[in-house]
Amino acid sequence: MKKLFTILCLTIIATLAIQTTSKAQSYRNAIGGRFGTANGVTFKTTLGGNKMLDLIANFRSNDGYSYFRVTGLYEIYNPVQGAQGLLWYYGIGGSVGSRKLRYSDTNKAYLSVDGVLGLDYKFADAPINLSLDWKPAIGLAPVTEFDSSGLGLSLRFTF
Repeated sequence: MKKLFTILCLTIIATLAIQTTSKAQSYRNAIGGRFGTANGVTFKTTLGGNKMLDLIANFRSNDGYSYFRVTGLYEIYNPVQGAQGLLWYYGIGGSVGSRKLRYSDTNKAYLSVDGVLGLDYKFADAPINLSLDWKPAIGLAPVTEFDSSGLGLSLRFTF
């Protein structure tokens, strides 16, 4: 597991080092909902150039557990050739929160390293942004595990 984590970190660092420069979104800020495996609220803001910060507060529940977590993602955007308003993005970040195990009624701290890969579209004539992404995570606490189920659709109001 330690070897896999090291390889993953080196791959992400190399990817960030080879980035291209492009203009980021046609908006500076956006707020709205994220729907999918986990539902919640998302706020995105520009960091300049082709970089943005995405903050997500979400919750998830099933038969065995429920959790609440806050995620911060550093994202890099690149245009999709021939599709005006459409960009693809990737990034890295982390999550903190709490996880309640229902069978033992215990509450534990949650911590993870998160990645993201997605598509982002800003409507030209409306203050609306849509994004579809996959947000895998490596859980560090309360247990070490890989969670590949982070598929989500975000609908935001831009300003």
